[in-house]
Amino acid sequence: MTEPSPTPPLQPIVPAYHVRILSDEQLAQFKSATLEILEETGIHCPSEKAREIYASHGAKVNQETQIVRIPPDVVLKSMSSAPRFYTMGARSLEHDIHLDGKALYCATDGCGVETIDFVTRQRRTSCKEDIAKMARVSDYLPSVGFYWPIVSAQDHPTVAPLHELDASWNNTVKHVQTETVMDEKMAEYSVEMATVIAGNKDDLRKRPPLSSLICTIAPLAQDRDGMEAALVLAREGIPVGFMSMANTGSTGPVTIAGLLAAADAEIVAALVLLQMAYPGTPVYHSMMPGIMNPRTGAYMSTAWEIDIAYAIGVELAHMWGVPTLAAVFGPDAQSPGWQSAGEVGSGLLLNALCGAETGSGMGLLESCTVLYPEELILASDIYHRVRITAGGLDTSRTAMALDVIKEIGPRGNFLRHRHTRDHMRRLRFSELTFQAASNGDFRDPVQLAREKVDWILYNHHPQPLDNQQRTELEQILASAEKKFGTI
Repeated sequence: MTEPSPTPPLQPIVPAYHVRILSDEQLAQFKSATLEILEETGIHCPSEKAREIYASHGAKVNQETQIVRIPPDVVLKSMSSAPRFYTMGARSLEHDIHLDGKALYCATDGCGVETIDFVTRQRRTSCKEDIAKMARVSDYLPSVGFYWPIVSAQDHPTVAPLHELDASWNNTVKHVQTETVMDEKMAEYSVEMATVIAGNKDDLRKRPPLSSLICTIAPLAQDRDGMEAALVLAREGIPVGFMSMANTGSTGPVTIAGLLAAADAEIVAALVLLQMAYPGTPVYHSMMPGIMNPRTGAYMSTAWEIDIAYAIGVELAHMWGVPTLAAVFGPDAQSPGWQSAGEVGSGLLLNALCGAETGSGMGLLESCTVLYPEELILASDIYHRVRITAGGLDTSRTAMALDVIKEIGPRGNFLRHRHTRDHMRRLRFSELTFQAASNGDFRDPVQLAREKVDWILYNHHPQPLDNQQRTELEQILASAEKKFGTI
């Protein structure tokens, strides 16, 4: 049996300085816009259960059209109970994520549908084993704070979301966030699985090892099954967030401000529902709109004008008093390389400096649909560049080297000084751009990233679940497959 290896400590981005994009006046304008949209235009809510909750808490519900309009005072009262800070637990206590506003933790991307095979390098449909392998890679990388099942388990189509959770928890000690548990019964099974990981219901609430992301439907609509799943998870204290992926000029206004206003209304309406049903349940806000390609109509996640929208999403979340899941990766590139990883660096830095608590999108290309395993290594390299930049500068006397400068003096040489030896060892260099081949030439970073994936899979084996936990998860999966059937 392979001996487990320790999971390295997390290295979140801890900004030493911050920026503001919107003024207080502009934030007030956005809040007023969201309140106006929710009161006058409303949202489409196809869930009868959700409509009943809205109606019983003061919203105006048209049962025939399924349009829900929420008065401003109801919105504000409901949102006042949402917690600003909470913990997302992990299998390992040392890898818990404390959303206290001090650091940014990033996750992989999720829901990809194709994989570039680890061995053959051929494109194929994604499967459960891909999720397991990338969970192990993510477990090893300090840049990955928590894990989204990076692709879909299409070899288990009827209960794929549960197999995705099973593959994740069996291969990482870190927190797991699902974005595919999208109906009530599937949510019940996922709660059972999360309880097995947590140990009991009390610890599930204190340190939930699972959180969930539910997408709204732009413009101004909700998914029935998604909302009913959210209610099940919120009942158990599992953090639930809502994401809008409105697209300029198609599913949202063409102006960035209009796009954000409509998207914010979608998100807030869903957050309000959970606070109505279970006041104080942990929730988060996720703004991930896109720019429509004017030639094809496609969703573009890394167009030039979108970085500021993602960062403003962070400020809107905090305006409503909740944490955020920011868009920090997810490039549109068709193949891995420094452009695919590097083009998201400015957005990651801006989100970090605006105070984002969590972010997602590492590891997929082609607008978050295809897994290139090496892309996660490239993205991790950019992550650390941003982490160091955001960390600020040590200006202590030792760091200023004033005494050393005096000692060496004009036209001296610092190479042999002890200060140089001590501090040179503290410098951090990229593993991908700092390696030379035997002939002295620098090696291809993409090839080095591929080799790094292979090395991790061969050498890193996270602490496994105990036998009882594995057995219980297998029993839950068997029960779910019996319920939903297998193909």
